[in-house]
Formats: sequence, structure tokens, C-alpha cells
Amino acid sequence: MTRTFEHYGWQKVLWKRQDYPDNYVPPALFLASLQRNPNFRPYTYWPLVVLSCSLTQHLAVTFIFLAVFVRLKDQKLDPRSLICGSVLCFLVGYVIWNTLDQRGSAERHSSHLKTLKSSIMMFLALMSLSPVLRTLTAATSSDSIWALSVVLFSLNALLADYTASKPEDSHEGLSSVLSMNAAVSASVVLASRLATDVSVFALMLFSIQSFALFPMLRHRLQSSSIVVWGLITIGLWFSAIYLIAELSRTIMWLCSSVLFFVTLVAPGVLLWAQRYKNIIRGPWDVAVPVVR
Repeated sequence: MTRTFEHYGWQKVLWKRQDYPDNYVPPALFLASLQRNPNFRPYTYWPLVVLSCSLTQHLAVTFIFLAVFVRLKDQKLDPRSLICGSVLCFLVGYVIWNTLDQRGSAERHSSHLKTLKSSIMMFLALMSLSPVLRTLTAATSSDSIWALSVVLFSLNALLADYTASKPEDSHEGLSSVLSMNAAVSASVVLASRLATDVSVFALMLFSIQSFALFPMLRHRLQSSSIVVWGLITIGLWFSAIYLIAELSRTIMWLCSSVLFFVTLVAPGVLLWAQRYKNIIRGPWDVAVPVVR
């Protein structure tokens, strides 16, 4: 039903020829028709903290990956142990993924075969490419490698998809694909600084799990229990801090501050900024369609 205002024979319609311009509004009704923040829904603190946990997990995984790289580079971590740990994490993650899967048995069986085939192909591809990746940036200075890695990991964090998806949703957007490619590219240039082929293979395997497989699992876990979501966030947080603390106390406090700000301070800043939200809509503003 179209809302109309009558003022000396005037109606708020465009299909009727009238003696007034198309954007005419009676002076007495102009201010009454203004709306301030018509679709505004105020946020609350703790739901924002829960939503920020996905970003905290992503940053924590990035910090863990960088700590593992430093240990491999300094030869303080056996790459075979990292390979065994990566395989174990993959099995645990696949069990959780399969538990959350609500498809039929036939579709699950087909999915198991595809996953097994893809895993074997990826495993063999990484093994064959490890000698090539180790010498990929031999003519490039280390300073350029560190700078390029920082840029790529920054793009990975900015373009990552932090929204929750239902178990039946499996599509990946362009932003998440670009984010994954940026992280894998950063892992490739970092792996080229390692001394052995086994170390390169271990780091790239860990990179695929951290930046390609874990975000997919995170999307499904985000719609699960809040308790489970919080425990995963705390576990990744403390794991990152523990691994970094053995390398540098200064970097540990810096990473802790970043995670603390993203998780607990940033939601409060957003709540504080809500008071300055001021969107005014007039009687002849362009209509906003509601798509159901």
C-alpha cells in the first residue's frame, strides 16, 4: 500500500501528473518524514566477542605457523615430527568434519574416496616439488623474502572469510580463495629459506593444513556450541603464545597484545562508536529493496 500525503491536491506519487515538481514535499511534512538510523540494530558486547574469535583464531594460526618456521630454520624442530603431527591433526580434523556432515551415507562414501584421493595427490605433489621450492628464491635476498611474506600474510588476514556457514554449505568465495593463495604463496617463499627438502615438505604440508583446511573446518565449527568455539580460541591463543615465548619475549608480548586487542578491546571500541552512527533518510530518498 502506497503511503500518500494530500496537500492542496498533491499526492506523493510519480505516476500522476501534478503541478508540483517530482521531489516536492509539503513544508509541514518534510521534517516529520525524516528518519534517523531507520534500520539501526545496537550491538552487544559478548556476541561481538564471540564473532571476533574467528579473527583471533586466524591470527593465532598465523603466529603458530611463523613460530614453526623459525624453529625449522634454526633446526630446533625435527621436520619428521612436524610431518607426523600434521598427519595426526589432519585425521582429527577429518573426524570432526565427518561428524558435522549431515549428508547421506552414499554421499559420505563418495566424499571419503575423493578426500583420500586428493590427500594422496597433494602429499605426492609436495614431495616432488620440495627440491624445486627449496631453491626457488636462491638469488633473492632474505630481506626481500621477509618483506614479501609480511605483505602476503597481511593480505591473507584481510581477505579471509570469517563468517560462519552451515554444514551443508561448501562453496568458497573469491575473497577466501585469494586469502588462501596469499598464505600459500607466503609459505612457499619462506620454505625456500630452509636447508633441507624434508623441512620444505614439512612446512608446506603444515601450511596447507593451516591456511586451506583449517578455515574450512572453522566455518563449520563457528555455528556449533559457544563453549566449543571458546575452547578452540583459547587453545590456539595459548599455543601461539607458548611457541613464540620460547623464541622472543618481546614478540610474545606483541602478539599477546594483538590477540587481546582483537578479541576483547575491538568489540568495545565498536560499541563506543555506535553513538556516532547518524544516517538520515528523507521522504524522497531512493528506496532500499528488501530481498527475501
